[in-house]
Amino acid sequence: MRSLRRKCEIRGEYTALTQKSLHIVSFDVPFPPNYGGVIDVFYKIKALKESGVDVHLHCFRYGRQESEKLNEICASVNYYERQMNNKLLFSSEPFIIASRRSELLLQNLSKDNVPVLFEGLHCCAYLSSTELSKKKKLVRTHNIEHDYYRGLADVEKKIMKRMYFRREAKKLQRFEKKLSLADAVLAISPSDATSLALRYKNVKHVMAFHPYEDVVAKTGKGDFALYHGNLEVGENNQAALFLVKEVFNNLDLQLVIAGNNPSAELKKEVAARKNISLKANIPTAEIDELIANAHVNILPTFQATGIKLKLLAALFLGRFCLVNSPMVANTGLESVCIMGETAPAMISQLKRLFKEEFKSEQIEKRKILLADKFSNRKNAEKIVELI
Repeated sequence: MRSLRRKCEIRGEYTALTQKSLHIVSFDVPFPPNYGGVIDVFYKIKALKESGVDVHLHCFRYGRQESEKLNEICASVNYYERQMNNKLLFSSEPFIIASRRSELLLQNLSKDNVPVLFEGLHCCAYLSSTELSKKKKLVRTHNIEHDYYRGLADVEKKIMKRMYFRREAKKLQRFEKKLSLADAVLAISPSDATSLALRYKNVKHVMAFHPYEDVVAKTGKGDFALYHGNLEVGENNQAALFLVKEVFNNLDLQLVIAGNNPSAELKKEVAARKNISLKANIPTAEIDELIANAHVNILPTFQATGIKLKLLAALFLGRFCLVNSPMVANTGLESVCIMGETAPAMISQLKRLFKEEFKSEQIEKRKILLADKFSNRKNAEKIVELI
C-alpha cells in the first residue's frame, strides 16, 4: 500500500500540464465501478482520457482500496482519508460534505490553473474557497441531493437514521445555493437539469457515463424475472420488498433479486417464498449475466431522482424492461420500456411478457435511441468544450 501511495504522490507532481487537463475530485475511489455513482465517475474519466484529457484524480477513501487501474487512465491519482467523525454530524455543513474536507486537497488544487470538476455536492467543500477563485470550476450533480435524502428518510424504519436523513436534507438544501459559484453545473438527467435551471443560470445537461458500448441483448425467452440494485440503500430495499410482497407473492413466475447487503427483513420475506431467490454480494460480471439471461428486468422505484444506472444496464444487456414512471421520468427512455404503475398492472404485464419472445426489432430500436442519448464520447466532448 505504501509503495502505491508513493507512486501516486510522485505522479501527482504534474511534470507537464497540457492544455487539456482536468482535476476531478471524487467522493469515493471510483474503482471497481460497481455501484451507481462511481460507475459514472470511472467511465467519465475513461471517456475523457480517450478524448485527449489528462485527468488528475483526487479521491476520498473510506473502505475501498487504492487502485493500479486508476493509475493507468489518470495522469495522477491522489488519495485523502474521509473524516468519519461523529462530531461532524453537528456541523452546519452536511455530513457528506464536512467529512470530505482536506487541507492537502486544497493545497494540491491550488498549485495550478487547471479546471476542477467536483463530483457531487459531496466534494464541494472548497467550491467557495478564495484559493480557487481564479480557477474554472464545474460540479457534477448526481441527484437533487436534498430530495434524495428526504426520500431516504421516508423509507427508513430506524428512528435515528430517519432523523439523520431529514437533518441532512435541510443542510443540503441550504448548501446547494453554492452551486451558483460554479462555472457550470452538469446535471445527470433531464429532470434534474430542469429543476436546477429554475435556481441557477449555469446548468448543463450531461447524461450518465456507463460501461456499455453497444446493445447486446439476446432475442428469445428467459425463464425468470430479475430485480437488481444495491440492497443496502433504502429505496432499493423498499422496491425489492414491494416485488416480493405485492407482485410475486401469488404469481407462478420466478423472481431473482441480486445485490449487496440485503436487509434481514428482505431475507426473511424471500425465504418464505419458493418462487423467489436472493443472490447477495455477487460480482458485477455475475449480475450482468443475470441481466442478460432474464426474460424481464423489473425495476420499480419510488424515488424519481437522477438517472438509475441499473436501468441502462437492463436496456443495454437485457430483454424486456418493466418499470414504473418514476424510473424513466424525463429520461427519454419511456419508448423502450414497458410501464406498470401498480402491483396489479405489473402482474398483468408480466403474464403477458412471459408469453412473448424478445425480438431483433426491439434491439434495433434500443440501439438507435441509446447511441444518440447515451454516448460516452459525445458526453465527454461536452465537458471538453467547457474546460
